[in-house]
Amino acid sequence: MRSGIAAVALLLVGALGACTGAPEADKPAAAAGSGHPTPVSVSRCGVTTTVTAPPARLVTLNQGATEVALALDLQTRMAGTAYLDDVVPAKWKAAYDTVPVLSEKYPSKEKLLAARPDFLYASYSSAFTDKVAGTRDELGSQGIGTYLSPLGCADGKQAAPVSFQAVWDELGDIAQVFGVAPRAAAIRDAQQRQLADVTAKSAGKGLNVLWYDSGTKTPYVGAGHGGPQLVLDAVGARNVFDTLPGGWKNASWEQVVAADPDAIVVADAGWDTAQSKIDYLEHDPVLSKLKAVRNRAFVVVPFSESTPGVQLADGAVRVSAALSGLAPRP
Repeated sequence: MRSGIAAVALLLVGALGACTGAPEADKPAAAAGSGHPTPVSVSRCGVTTTVTAPPARLVTLNQGATEVALALDLQTRMAGTAYLDDVVPAKWKAAYDTVPVLSEKYPSKEKLLAARPDFLYASYSSAFTDKVAGTRDELGSQGIGTYLSPLGCADGKQAAPVSFQAVWDELGDIAQVFGVAPRAAAIRDAQQRQLADVTAKSAGKGLNVLWYDSGTKTPYVGAGHGGPQLVLDAVGARNVFDTLPGGWKNASWEQVVAADPDAIVVADAGWDTAQSKIDYLEHDPVLSKLKAVRNRAFVVVPFSESTPGVQLADGAVRVSAALSGLAPRP
């Protein structure tokens, strides 16, 4: 559910120094006395990608990657995008609407090639498999630039620990590739201020919270080492499943009943809406007796604000605002 399947073949611009898609102010500084752009290299998930000038026809294949690009104001350099988990937030909607949507889910290789991309950016490692785009090494040997989120490495040993810093590092990598480093720094600084404000308010203090992602037979919940835990830590609430390893885990309804949370954060995704989960909780004869369900203490959060990405700080702000009116109840 977390991973998508993507496919693409890309060509890095043969004469990237003449790339027309990047404003002059955004291009990397020229090497002293050379007159040519300084190459930029980024290494993530065991692969190093080097560009000699900012790519001009970026294709993003996951919502997280798309939102990083939009946050960095790269829409004029995007040749296409695909696969949303929920909806693009209003602050980026106008920019998103200018980018061709190649497919509702993942486009075919043929459709991707028709977009003439020169760089591929994905959030999940399944984008770079033999069944889809091919491995990053194979693409690199063909002169194809790729970037995979350090939070989405196939090898868990290479993946970055889940943190807001990892989110900002990814933003910094993409900004470096596209020659817009000050934009990433400005986003980081703004999010640090947001989080400082959320932490100071401590709206979740004293509240036990269930983060309910999906599933009815067994609940798929926010565990102790992922986006939900980062948000709940920021707001001062206790995650009732904070002892589970990883970012997300299958729990049991018996465990949920035993925890009897004060509030339930419900993820809203196109493939599993928040309302469908709330309806399930309210109509189940046992779960409807939970404290949070009886009090309708639901916090609806877009799925993209629950995963480690450029919207995670917004998720912390949203949860803080929703929990501010709650207090522990018998």
